[in-house]
Amino acid sequence: MAIVQFDWKKEQDSIALPVNNINATKLSDDILISNIRWFIIFRWGIIVALILIHIVALITPDTLIQFRIIEENNWPLAITLVLSIANLIYIYALDHCKPNKFNTPSINLWSQIIIDLICLSVVVHYLGSTATPAPFFYILHIALACIFFSTLESLLVAVIVSIMYTIVLLVEFSLSIQIPQSILIDPAIALDNKGKNHMLFWMIALDVLFFTVWYLVSRLSLVVRAHERKLEEAYKRINQAQHEKDQYAVLMTHQLKSPLDAIRSKINLIKGGYCGDVPQELKEVLLKIDRRATSMASLILDLLRLQRLKETCSCTAETKPVDIEKTIQKCIDKLTPVINTKGIDLNVSIDNFIYRGILDQMEILLENIISNAITYSHEKGSVEITSNLDQQDQKATLTITDHGIGIENNDLPNIFNEYFYSPRAALHNKATSGIGLSIVKIAAENNNVHITVASEPGEGTSFTIIFPEIELPGAEEKIEPGETLGNTLQQQ
Repeated sequence: MAIVQFDWKKEQDSIALPVNNINATKLSDDILISNIRWFIIFRWGIIVALILIHIVALITPDTLIQFRIIEENNWPLAITLVLSIANLIYIYALDHCKPNKFNTPSINLWSQIIIDLICLSVVVHYLGSTATPAPFFYILHIALACIFFSTLESLLVAVIVSIMYTIVLLVEFSLSIQIPQSILIDPAIALDNKGKNHMLFWMIALDVLFFTVWYLVSRLSLVVRAHERKLEEAYKRINQAQHEKDQYAVLMTHQLKSPLDAIRSKINLIKGGYCGDVPQELKEVLLKIDRRATSMASLILDLLRLQRLKETCSCTAETKPVDIEKTIQKCIDKLTPVINTKGIDLNVSIDNFIYRGILDQMEILLENIISNAITYSHEKGSVEITSNLDQQDQKATLTITDHGIGIENNDLPNIFNEYFYSPRAALHNKATSGIGLSIVKIAAENNNVHITVASEPGEGTSFTIIFPEIELPGAEEKIEPGETLGNTLQQQ
């Protein structure tokens, strides 16, 4: 048996990038905020690493000295405190302070870069500005600035990095003159002139590297942003074309609806004998025409319903508590003629629960799935509707199972695609439009429910609807499902 879980989420709006000047483009505030949070998490990792360095320094200080890490003045602890306090401030500014001209994602990110560069300069000083790879961590900030800021802003970051590294070199050079025997001195710096030349070499070499990285990454970033804008524009054009296609389909559907209703009404007049006696052969022809017209009317209704659901946004639609048991009963009442015609034995045994959603869409979702189970069942077959409540996690599942034709394994992942129907389904139900489950998909997406489908060809299909955050009905509202739904169906 093949099982596929379908989990739909509303698509987020595309990234908005200014298009007036390619050199001024930078990421939107939403993207900046998401990356700020990522940097905060990354910074917590750095804090943990510094704490471990401090612990190692307390236990085995000689080990750190071998790696030129000097535990002088407890600098790892000081840097840890600074970064921790800064992280808490960043989090508070993002989550608890209202955005204003002094509290924007750009300012937040700028403050992070400045604080990080200061802390990194302290680390470079104690680890060694020329004897260890520590200075190369400056490159990370330059690359990130090229990604998140405009070209000029990222250039400013590169200049700040160059100035800070020069200050670190000057501090170490001055210390090497004043305290020639200090353990901070690189063994290569023995004499004043030699040390000065050494310092100038590193300053020039690293500055060239910093600005080279800035140039390359900033150019690459501009190219990537240009491609992002092109993709965004293409995405907008595709959406516009899709919207126009849908509008045209709705217009054509409305235009077809009126003449189709007229045709059906005339057929009903003839069938009712209001136009005189009709030969039996003509009655059979009229019956076929009526069946085709009924199928077309059903298709038109599905198209209109699909378009209405597409235009519904879950954030603006009115949500209210939906009584699942009553909703299922309402769906069954609508489908009773089909149930009786096919002789379906419908067994309902559910524990009732309340789910907050869009009422009419929940009815459409359940009605379509139950209708499918009935349609693709064999004559005098059976359909079961059961539920399972998880009161601890406040979740529930509703399972609708038929024992009909089933779905092929390779068709199962596509059943919610618009206008898709498998050859097996088309042979069993020639009136299928391939829209019913597309409607279910949009209703499920708008109501934040997930669906798992399990099927075996020739054995049947099971749709399991997963409801998060349910509520239980009050004691006065609780009804025994076996007494209500089960007995109602048995009487029918």
